[in-house]
Amino acid sequence: MLKNNAYAAYANNKIMTASKGELTLLLYDGAIKFCNMAIAAIKENDVQKAHVNIVKVEKIIEEFQSTLDHKYPIAKDFDNVYSYLHQRLVQANIQKDAEILGEVLEHLRTMRDTWKEVMRLNAPQQE
Repeated sequence: MLKNNAYAAYANNKIMTASKGELTLLLYDGAIKFCNMAIAAIKENDVQKAHVNIVKVEKIIEEFQSTLDHKYPIAKDFDNVYSYLHQRLVQANIQKDAEILGEVLEHLRTMRDTWKEVMRLNAPQQE
């Protein structure tokens, strides 16, 4: 129990002290984790666990969509990508289709890796 409390405190501190860029990265990592868990649940025929984890990914995608700043033209492109991913997640959840989730997972990993690179390129250079 104490170990779990220590981890929870660490995780909470990590979130509370993260920059906006780091929070975005944490959300991508979470979406990837939950997508992997849903795929595993489908393979184990655990319909409830698959559903719960797919919904978690959907909620992260919804959060990304809701925080887009539409004063930038690129926001429309991201909105379209997020809408597509959400649509695929709903379809995967209805059909309990690991292949569709694999497609979503591939997109999430690409977006996460791109975001990591953007953060690296924009990080202040240390001497």
